[in-house]
Amino acid sequence: MQPRPLRTTVIGSYPFPGWLEFAAENLSRFGADDIAEMQSDAVTVAVADQVAAGLDVITDGEQTRFDFNLSFYGHLQGIELEAASPRQFGPPAHDQRGKHRVTGELAAPNGLGTVAEFERLRRLAPQGPTLKASVPGPYTMSGRLLPNAQYADRYALTEALLPIIRNELEQLVAAGCREVTVDEPSMSCYAYREDRRRLVDIFNRTVEPIVGKCRLATHLCFGNFKGHAVGLRRYAPMFPDFLEMQVDEIHLEMANREYAELAVIEQIARRTDVCVGVIDVKSYYLETVDDVAARVRESLQYAPAERLSFAPDCGLSQTARWAARQKLANLVAGVEMVRQELKL
Repeated sequence: MQPRPLRTTVIGSYPFPGWLEFAAENLSRFGADDIAEMQSDAVTVAVADQVAAGLDVITDGEQTRFDFNLSFYGHLQGIELEAASPRQFGPPAHDQRGKHRVTGELAAPNGLGTVAEFERLRRLAPQGPTLKASVPGPYTMSGRLLPNAQYADRYALTEALLPIIRNELEQLVAAGCREVTVDEPSMSCYAYREDRRRLVDIFNRTVEPIVGKCRLATHLCFGNFKGHAVGLRRYAPMFPDFLEMQVDEIHLEMANREYAELAVIEQIARRTDVCVGVIDVKSYYLETVDDVAARVRESLQYAPAERLSFAPDCGLSQTARWAARQKLANLVAGVEMVRQELKL
């Protein structure tokens, strides 16, 4: 079924409730049943906020993960988890995220946990919104691992992770998930200096088993560690090569960059759907309904309504919940204003 024109969606993550952050720092004080209850409660809260905003597509808010990808390393065999970040003090930056040492063959015999996440979401979500799951891709996942004699560089690590991620995607779709985003922010951050065709080949081999079996998207952004980007913030180096990614939708971070390069969506829309980020997750300016409507109208100058979706720039995990709630509500209201104008 064709998605609703000008649909509203999210990337994946949502702010943790304060009590969940406290609990995550004191897990030793809780039993297994306590933790399971907290996880369900947190997902219920994230779902309720998204449903209250009126979004067409929702996620579980990635409430059972530590950031969008960091918890996945806990499912991997063959690594020694980093004990402490290499830099604890000073201004926040990506070097405060260290790397895990590889100690053997990389494997995840019990999967990465996304199937259980999706099944929990399906159990707790109401009828109506489309349910989406987000999974980090192997190139992005490889960035937190240290090469060694067995895996000589980042690409060797990526190739080792690729079948693990591919299997996870297959299992997720087999479990009934009909909308999947494969997050590869490292590809967009480093596209300006890497072999873009090689990156596209990695992506396509990762998603190959699920192409045509779900609505498949990828999220291209420039990083958001504590509100800070990491990559060269330009989409031009990615295209036209990234148009060869086998996806139904490409999501772009636009609001934080004041809609620079918005015209690139015209090029994308000739090949696939495009989701425009119209909510700046790095800013506490609350975009008004009129702000959002204006950006939707501007986007319609480059792409038809049936090709367009709208979302925050990135996941909302590092935006305070009070702001996230209002931003999502204004996102939906602004898009709906334009829908009414167009009688969609």
